[in-house]
Amino acid sequence: MTSPLIAIYPGSFDPITFGHLDIIERSCHMFEKLTVAVLKNPNKTALFTVQERIEQITAVTRHITNIEVDFFTGLTVEYAQQKGAKILVRGLRAVSDFEMELQMAHTNKTLNQTIETIFLATSNEHSFLSSSVVKAIAQFGGQVDHLVPVEIAVALRDRLKP
Repeated sequence: MTSPLIAIYPGSFDPITFGHLDIIERSCHMFEKLTVAVLKNPNKTALFTVQERIEQITAVTRHITNIEVDFFTGLTVEYAQQKGAKILVRGLRAVSDFEMELQMAHTNKTLNQTIETIFLATSNEHSFLSSSVVKAIAQFGGQVDHLVPVEIAVALRDRLKP
Protein backbone atom coordinates (compact mmCIF):
# COMPACT_ATOMS: atom_id res chain seq x y z
CA MET A 1 0.00 0.00 0.00
CA THR A 2 1.37 3.40 -0.93
CA SER A 3 1.07 6.39 1.35
CA PRO A 4 -1.23 9.23 0.30
CA LEU A 5 0.24 12.11 -1.65
CA ILE A 6 0.20 14.97 0.87
CA ALA A 7 1.16 18.57 0.13
CA ILE A 8 1.62 21.61 2.32
CA TYR A 9 0.64 25.12 1.22
CA PRO A 10 2.39 27.35 3.77
CA GLY A 11 1.89 31.06 4.21
CA SER A 12 0.84 33.90 6.45
CA PHE A 13 -2.62 34.29 4.88
CA ASP A 14 -3.12 37.62 6.67
CA PRO A 15 -5.75 37.75 5.22
CA ILE A 16 -6.51 34.96 2.77
CA THR A 17 -7.30 36.34 -0.70
CA PHE A 18 -8.89 35.05 -3.88
CA GLY A 19 -5.33 34.48 -5.14
CA HIS A 20 -4.65 32.11 -2.24
CA LEU A 21 -7.98 30.37 -2.83
CA ASP A 22 -7.10 29.91 -6.49
CA ILE A 23 -3.91 28.04 -5.51
CA ILE A 24 -5.74 26.03 -2.81
CA GLU A 25 -8.55 24.90 -5.09
CA ARG A 26 -6.21 23.90 -7.90
CA SER A 27 -3.85 22.10 -5.51
CA CYS A 28 -6.67 20.08 -3.99
CA HIS A 29 -7.23 18.47 -7.40
CA MET A 30 -3.57 17.45 -7.58
CA PHE A 31 -3.07 15.86 -4.17
CA GLU A 32 -4.91 13.42 -1.98
CA LYS A 33 -4.58 15.82 0.94
CA LEU A 34 -3.60 19.47 1.14
CA THR A 35 -2.67 21.11 4.41
CA VAL A 36 -2.96 24.89 4.39
CA ALA A 37 -0.41 25.78 7.05
CA VAL A 38 -0.54 29.21 8.65
CA LEU A 39 2.92 30.39 9.60
CA LYS A 40 3.17 31.94 13.03
CA ASN A 41 5.97 34.34 12.18
CA PRO A 42 7.42 36.17 15.20
CA ASN A 43 9.09 38.69 12.86
CA LYS A 44 5.78 39.96 11.44
CA THR A 45 2.99 41.88 13.09
CA ALA A 46 -0.19 40.25 11.86
CA LEU A 47 -3.57 41.92 11.55
CA PHE A 48 -5.35 38.70 12.50
CA THR A 49 -4.26 36.15 15.09
CA VAL A 50 -3.23 32.68 13.96
CA GLN A 51 -6.48 31.28 15.35
CA GLU A 52 -8.54 33.89 13.47
CA ARG A 53 -6.71 33.06 10.24
CA ILE A 54 -7.30 29.33 10.75
CA GLU A 55 -11.01 30.00 11.31
CA GLN A 56 -11.17 32.27 8.24
CA ILE A 57 -9.46 29.75 5.97
CA THR A 58 -11.62 26.93 7.32
CA ALA A 59 -14.76 28.98 6.63
CA VAL A 60 -13.87 29.88 3.04
CA THR A 61 -12.67 26.36 2.15
CA ARG A 62 -15.55 24.43 3.75
CA HIS A 63 -16.57 23.18 0.28
CA ILE A 64 -13.24 21.33 -0.14
CA THR A 65 -13.15 17.81 1.31
CA ASN A 66 -9.44 16.94 1.16
CA ILE A 67 -8.11 19.96 3.04
CA GLU A 68 -6.76 20.49 6.52
CA VAL A 69 -6.01 23.89 8.03
CA ASP A 70 -3.26 24.03 10.63
CA PHE A 71 -0.47 26.30 11.88
CA PHE A 72 3.22 25.96 12.48
CA THR A 73 6.28 27.79 13.72
CA GLY A 74 9.84 27.20 12.66
CA LEU A 75 11.05 25.60 9.47
CA THR A 76 8.51 24.64 6.82
CA VAL A 77 10.43 21.47 5.85
CA GLU A 78 10.40 20.26 9.46
CA TYR A 79 6.65 20.84 9.63
CA ALA A 80 6.16 19.03 6.31
CA GLN A 81 8.17 16.07 7.57
CA GLN A 82 6.04 15.91 10.74
CA LYS A 83 2.89 15.84 8.59
CA GLY A 84 4.24 13.18 6.23
CA ALA A 85 4.18 15.60 3.29
CA LYS A 86 6.65 15.35 0.43
CA ILE A 87 5.56 18.45 -1.48
CA LEU A 88 5.42 22.17 -0.74
CA VAL A 89 3.08 24.24 -2.90
CA ARG A 90 3.99 27.84 -3.64
CA GLY A 91 2.06 30.38 -5.67
CA LEU A 92 3.72 32.73 -8.13
CA ARG A 93 2.31 36.08 -9.24
CA ALA A 94 5.30 37.61 -11.04
CA VAL A 95 8.95 37.08 -11.91
CA SER A 96 9.93 38.82 -8.68
CA ASP A 97 8.06 36.10 -6.73
CA PHE A 98 9.91 33.42 -8.68
CA GLU A 99 13.35 34.68 -7.68
CA MET A 100 12.51 34.67 -3.97
CA GLU A 101 10.59 31.38 -4.13
CA LEU A 102 13.34 29.62 -6.08
CA GLN A 103 15.90 30.68 -3.49
CA MET A 104 13.62 29.39 -0.73
CA ALA A 105 13.05 26.09 -2.58
CA HIS A 106 16.80 25.55 -2.97
CA THR A 107 17.38 26.38 0.68
CA ASN A 108 14.63 23.95 1.74
CA LYS A 109 16.23 21.26 -0.42
CA THR A 110 19.52 21.68 1.49
CA LEU A 111 17.57 21.14 4.72
CA ASN A 112 15.59 18.12 3.53
CA GLN A 113 16.38 16.32 0.27
CA THR A 114 13.09 14.38 0.30
CA ILE A 115 10.75 17.37 0.08
CA GLU A 116 10.03 18.95 -3.29
CA THR A 117 8.59 22.39 -4.05
CA ILE A 118 6.14 22.94 -6.87
CA PHE A 119 5.18 26.36 -8.19
CA LEU A 120 1.71 27.24 -9.45
CA ALA A 121 1.18 30.44 -11.36
CA THR A 122 -1.74 32.37 -9.95
CA SER A 123 -4.58 32.85 -12.42
CA ASN A 124 -4.30 36.07 -14.42
CA GLU A 125 -7.21 37.78 -12.67
CA HIS A 126 -5.40 37.44 -9.33
CA SER A 127 -1.82 38.08 -10.45
CA PHE A 128 -1.64 41.53 -8.83
CA LEU A 129 -3.18 40.46 -5.55
CA SER A 130 -1.44 40.20 -2.19
CA SER A 131 -2.54 40.33 1.43
CA SER A 132 -0.55 43.55 1.82
CA VAL A 133 -2.46 45.21 -1.03
CA VAL A 134 -5.77 44.10 0.46
CA LYS A 135 -4.86 45.44 3.91
CA ALA A 136 -3.68 48.76 2.48
CA ILE A 137 -6.93 49.25 0.57
CA ALA A 138 -9.03 48.24 3.58
CA GLN A 139 -7.10 50.57 5.92
CA PHE A 140 -8.15 53.51 3.75
CA GLY A 141 -11.77 52.38 3.66
CA GLY A 142 -11.64 51.03 0.12
CA GLN A 143 -13.77 48.15 -1.11
CA VAL A 144 -12.08 44.76 -1.00
CA ASP A 145 -15.08 42.54 -1.73
CA HIS A 146 -13.69 41.73 -5.19
CA LEU A 147 -10.31 40.72 -3.70
CA VAL A 148 -11.32 38.49 -0.77
CA PRO A 149 -14.32 36.33 0.18
CA VAL A 150 -17.19 38.21 1.80
CA GLU A 151 -16.39 36.80 5.27
CA ILE A 152 -12.89 38.21 5.04
CA ALA A 153 -14.08 41.61 3.76
CA VAL A 154 -16.40 41.86 6.78
CA ALA A 155 -13.60 40.84 9.16
CA LEU A 156 -11.29 43.47 7.64
CA ARG A 157 -13.92 46.21 7.98
CA ASP A 158 -14.60 45.20 11.59
CA ARG A 159 -10.89 45.07 12.48
CA LEU A 160 -9.97 48.33 10.76
CA LYS A 161 -12.99 50.49 11.50
CA PRO A 162 -12.06 53.92 12.84
